[in-house]
Amino acid sequence: MTICLSLIVLFTALNIMTFCVFWWDKAAARNGGWRIAESKLLSLAFFGGSLGAFAAQRLLRHKTRKEPFRTRLAAILILHAAVASVGLLALPWVLAGYVFHS
Repeated sequence: MTICLSLIVLFTALNIMTFCVFWWDKAAARNGGWRIAESKLLSLAFFGGSLGAFAAQRLLRHKTRKEPFRTRLAAILILHAAVASVGLLALPWVLAGYVFHS
């Protein structure tokens, strides 16, 4: 498996896990159960699960009115989009060997 494919699998799994954790927290909120700290939810988003967190927020209607959580999640998503954009722009040079020499 290539590094690129490994990263895609890792980030997909992380985003699915993050979505499930948001789902669990939403169920706990409805049932009065044990909740997950907002800092933990944001940490999951920051360390790669931002798409799963954003999808859960929209699809499950969870934490949509909660400030500053909503703003922080949006900032994390924007940061990840910027990093991904820079990575995609740099990819042709990396593949051509201009950045890293073997």
